[in-house]
Amino acid sequence: MKKTEVYILSGFLGTGKTTLLKQILQHEKANDRAIAVLMNELGNVSIDSDAVETDVPLKELLGGCICCTIQDKLESQLQGLLFENSLDAIYIETTGAAHPVEVLDAVLSPLFAEKLEMKGIVTTVDGTMWLKRNTFNPQVQQLLLEQVKHADIVIVNKSDMMTDAEQAKINMDIQSLNPKAKCILSSFSKIPMNMLQTMSASKKTDRKEAHVQTDLRLSTFVFQFKKPVRQNDFEAFLRSLPDSIYRIKGYILFSHSEYPDLFQYSYGMPLYMKEYMKMPLNLVFIGQVTDWSEIKGKLDGLEV
Repeated sequence: MKKTEVYILSGFLGTGKTTLLKQILQHEKANDRAIAVLMNELGNVSIDSDAVETDVPLKELLGGCICCTIQDKLESQLQGLLFENSLDAIYIETTGAAHPVEVLDAVLSPLFAEKLEMKGIVTTVDGTMWLKRNTFNPQVQQLLLEQVKHADIVIVNKSDMMTDAEQAKINMDIQSLNPKAKCILSSFSKIPMNMLQTMSASKKTDRKEAHVQTDLRLSTFVFQFKKPVRQNDFEAFLRSLPDSIYRIKGYILFSHSEYPDLFQYSYGMPLYMKEYMKMPLNLVFIGQVTDWSEIKGKLDGLEV
């Protein structure tokens, strides 16, 4: 089954995400690819949706951040896009206040995770803003660092307004924060578009792990249970997990239950909510893990 590629466009407010999206849409249209766009705005009126032409399927998420207040809306909008269209790719432009881990978490619904191929996170940075980031409050400083730390490509805009020494300093800052990311000094978010398509899908290797697991800062893993599991065994498994696994969510059927539980796990804290219908028994994992085979082996051993 063909999977739909998903790209997340991240970056602080006003750093060039919409400019980048316009160029991506032109490139994709020229290559006759079927794409859709999800736009998230914190306000109740979308400012940026005018950037998307009318023949491109567009869903807007208004009045909240994709990663906290409107996760459930995102899930239904994504489901709608996948149901209504046969798509090559979906581009998600986040609010400037969004944390990349939270966005990735919101995108990977257990209901359709196996239909999507997560290509990666492209983060835009305003170079002049980055140089004076220490003047911002600690929360903004931390968000800027996190958006860079988890990116696969970092586009540093306004490079034409910086000296060679300033460009070198930013490049060094970003490489030290995230040595595996490609850092591109740019103006108006101009980058070679083929960089996006080669983020993961075209770099398959002979190794057992896919490129997305070996070369990205954040990797994902979907496991599907075929049988119920004992709750005590599952909780022992959770206690054995490394700190590098940030999120788990999905549906799990315990041996004492008729219906599955909706399960969520965030930085070590599990949460169960009883469901009263049959659901696909998928668990989606997000973390900084290079090889998921050990986790998969443990999960295989839980089924009764």
